[in-house]
Amino acid sequence: MSIEAEVKARVQHPDQVRQHLAQWADSEIATYSDTYFHRGPELAEDDRELRVREVRTDDDTINLLTYKGATVDTDSGSKGEWETSIADAETMRTILVRLGFEVYVALTKDCSNYRFDRDGRSILATIVRVPEIDDTFIEVETTAEESELDAALTAVRDVLRELRIGPADETRETYTGAVLAAREGTG
Repeated sequence: MSIEAEVKARVQHPDQVRQHLAQWADSEIATYSDTYFHRGPELAEDDRELRVREVRTDDDTINLLTYKGATVDTDSGSKGEWETSIADAETMRTILVRLGFEVYVALTKDCSNYRFDRDGRSILATIVRVPEIDDTFIEVETTAEESELDAALTAVRDVLRELRIGPADETRETYTGAVLAAREGTG
């Protein structure tokens, strides 16, 4: 099973982090429009996700259907992930609704992606702003098999430490939960 070994953290000094990342890779500016679906409580209760994502850059739009399984590492929140390209995001959303899924939440993320290799691993570091949340986040991730998850998470955390982002800044807070709380006035 392929696992998205990912750690998310709050960024106290976004400009400094961007400057540091720019030494490793060029940034790709993208807007992610995510629609999360559920059908009854089973996906949320098992900490699983079903998402349609549109990624817009200056050059292109990519549409993806993603299923994330239950959490396999409770400290980081890493999950198995299966993702495929789709031709039309709106059609895929309609298909899911017709199959009995409901929109759980739709949100937009403004992202700066930095792709680089570290210790033989492809790393993606993404600076994230969600308009409805008053914080800047970073997600650092790589793909790993379950047997190498600990080593992959060590590599991810090493990148965070190089960026001067410590364990106290790491968070398991979800964008979906934070956006729903903000919309309800409780966030």
